[in-house]
Amino acid sequence: QVQLVESGGGLVQAGGSLRLSCAASGRIFRELSMGWFRQAPGKEREFVAASSWNGGSIYYVSYADSVKGRFTISRDNAKNTVYLQMNSLKPEDTAIYYCAARATYRSGTYSLIHEYEYWGQGTQVTVSS
Repeated sequence: QVQLVESGGGLVQAGGSLRLSCAASGRIFRELSMGWFRQAPGKEREFVAASSWNGGSIYYVSYADSVKGRFTISRDNAKNTVYLQMNSLKPEDTAIYYCAARATYRSGTYSLIHEYEYWGQGTQVTVSS
């Protein structure tokens, strides 16, 4: 089992920044593939960013087109935490942001919901215009 706890959400004006954190416990963090997804009201949950483990010593990062150049995913294996730095925020970034993890290694894009085994409870991000 992996427990995920997100933090860092809040209300910010358009153009501002926020950093989300997701603390993981229960498994060896460096062997987890981690992702961020978001869900806006009335919309389906969508991929934001991923830091996927290659089974060795490399982590691949990937982003949704809508956040490329604005969001950065990073991880601190010593702190068992993955981050999502969000800059130049737009009102359309308003959503509940979820952290996700996969503990059993598999190859994949890690941009799909079914590729993840564990989910956090979510943290609200609201961007005002």
